[in-house]
Amino acid sequence: MGEPLRVGIVGAGKISGVYLRTLNRLTSVRLTAVTDLDEERARRLAEEGTAGGAGNGSEVAVVGSVAELVARDDVDAVLNLTIPAAHAEVALAALAAGKHVYGEKPLAATREEAEAVLAAARAAGLRVGCAPDTVLGTGTQTARKAVDDGLIGRPVSATAFMTCAGHERWHPDPEFYYRPGGGPLLDMGPYYLSALVHLLGPVVKVTGASARPRAERTIGSGPREGQTFGVEVDTHITGILEHADGTLTTLIMSFDVEAARLPRIEVHGTLASLSVPDPNLFEGPVEINRGDQWETLPPSAGYQDGDRGSGLADLAEALTDDRPHRACAELAAHVLDVMLTLLDAAEQGRALPVTSTCERPAPVALTSH
Repeated sequence: MGEPLRVGIVGAGKISGVYLRTLNRLTSVRLTAVTDLDEERARRLAEEGTAGGAGNGSEVAVVGSVAELVARDDVDAVLNLTIPAAHAEVALAALAAGKHVYGEKPLAATREEAEAVLAAARAAGLRVGCAPDTVLGTGTQTARKAVDDGLIGRPVSATAFMTCAGHERWHPDPEFYYRPGGGPLLDMGPYYLSALVHLLGPVVKVTGASARPRAERTIGSGPREGQTFGVEVDTHITGILEHADGTLTTLIMSFDVEAARLPRIEVHGTLASLSVPDPNLFEGPVEINRGDQWETLPPSAGYQDGDRGSGLADLAEALTDDRPHRACAELAAHVLDVMLTLLDAAEQGRALPVTSTCERPAPVALTSH
């Protein structure tokens, strides 16, 4: 292992604390600087990083702006934890300054922004990674190994379901989930679609339908409890995805289901069926049914101690090993394209081709960081 990758964080919101837990225990990365529009919030994160070990013994600096952070000599890579609307802008600024980038999902808000990030990275010879990295954990990776080892035979079909009654029941400021750029597909779809690409490969065609059963929602918790707000996007999405190998996935993403017993993901093959755990988590039971009963497979692949930030660690190790990193921008751009094409197909009422593609990332052997 070479010198640790020196990382500057842009965005010190709630998710940054989750990443900090991982950075505190990794030797392949070192936190050097933090910036946020709220300077006090950046200062608290920097102090926690210094005290917790993310700085590897050095003090984590507080920086006044994105421009200052990407210009620092002690920043090799930018961890982009800003709001989705700013993801592409921050990534492009970092790439222009010669820094690698790893960011929260989605890669960008539009296909055009995503392609601009990819093009800038190619031109500069730099790496861009993107969440989710949950699919690098033992849950999805053990399921993938079962598929790759032929335990279910040839994959024929899959299902992927994310259903709930709506985030306004628990989130004190939920409006952004119901505005353009929100909705269940763009919010949770990256987890499910990234897992499906790992399991079955890229998507080539989609058919979809969508609905907006309620025009208003009511906040259910916090200081604004009881307030109503308007819904600007469809909140129940269903689709059929055709993978490049011919496997068909049925997808439902909904904020309109009070209760359900639907599985998260299942893959059905010519020999057996596979139950895959929640792709929003790193771990979970993987079960196989060969025709009589379900049995749990022991973890056989994936990062055993995975948490948010595992994808950044994988990127750092990939630089040292001179190999592709797994939570890559090409996968994230394809997932974004699949989601937007599905929404287009639902609006137009017809099947549409997915014009982008990507390679299945390399599998993860059973290992710890």
